[in-house]
Amino acid sequence: MVCFRRLQGDQGRALFNAMAISYPTIIPGLRSPFEQIKGLVYFGRMLDKIRLASAGKLPEAWVEMRGASKPGAFDARCCRFLGVDYATLEKETLKGRSDAELFDWAMKNGRQRNEEEIHIWNAFMTKRGWRDEGTQRLHERLAEIGLPPGTVETMFEFIDLDEGRRTV
Repeated sequence: MVCFRRLQGDQGRALFNAMAISYPTIIPGLRSPFEQIKGLVYFGRMLDKIRLASAGKLPEAWVEMRGASKPGAFDARCCRFLGVDYATLEKETLKGRSDAELFDWAMKNGRQRNEEEIHIWNAFMTKRGWRDEGTQRLHERLAEIGLPPGTVETMFEFIDLDEGRRTV
């Protein structure tokens, strides 16, 4: 287990700034993971990433985490939850369908999810990194941008912080 001593304010920032990479990462057209399509968090963000990658506007460093190649990545989790193949979803997205049409397509061609299952998914995803096996990775990501553990408590909050939608 990794232990962190929480440092406040400038003291904490000074310690982690030595390891920091540039942030925020501003990518026009990439929405927050909290935004919902027909009640489902993250799905719209995944569609944005597909469209941005196709247009050559997604950072190269992000390519590795797209799709289903990394089982713990949010794209892979979302596709498993919906019961759809990422590559097929990508093809459908690039046909120019709307977000709502793509959600309906996923419900028809994957697993039909009910309101309760979507609620459980949303609760899991919005809390990812908070007191679970994702906490260490969240702390690592915070350190990468020069911030101490505890600055945010979930990966969704980190994403919004890293992309300039949230401030410390």
